[in-house]
Amino acid sequence: MSNISKFDGDALYTAHAKVAGGRNGHVKSDDGRIDMDLRLPKSMGGTGEGSNPEQLFAAGYAACFEGAVRFVAGQKKVKADDASVASSVSIGKRQGNGFAIRAKLEVSLPGVDDATAKEIVAFAHENVCPYSHATRGNIDVEISVNGQSVV
Repeated sequence: MSNISKFDGDALYTAHAKVAGGRNGHVKSDDGRIDMDLRLPKSMGGTGEGSNPEQLFAAGYAACFEGAVRFVAGQKKVKADDASVASSVSIGKRQGNGFAIRAKLEVSLPGVDDATAKEIVAFAHENVCPYSHATRGNIDVEISVNGQSVV
C-alpha cells in the first residue's frame, strides 16, 4: 500500500491551463495570468525565446516549498521573514528510454541555527509540501538549507 495520501475532502483550489503546440507552443491559464510562448531551450536545440516546462516546474516547486517552510517555521514560532528558495530543475535522458527530471532546492533561512533550519525544512519536505509529496519516489530531489544538505 502506498504511503502517499490522497485528497481528504474537497479541493481548496484548482488551476486550469491549456497548452497548444507542446514545447514549441503557447500556454495560457483560464484567468489569463499565465499567457506565454513555450520554446525549447537553446541547449536542447531551440531558440530559447520562451519559457519551458522545467522553468515553470522550478518556479512552482520553489514557491510551494517556501510556503511549506514558512508554515512549519510559523508552527514552531521561528521567524522566517527572509526565507527564500532557489530551485533548479534539470531534464535529461532516462535510463532505458525517454526523459526524466531532477530537482534541487536551496533554502535560505537567515538567522536560524543549522539544527532548527534542517528540522523545519525536513518536516516541510516530508509532511507539508504537495510538490514534495508528488515527486517523492518519482524523481531525484536534493534539498539544502543554509548550505547544509537535508535530503
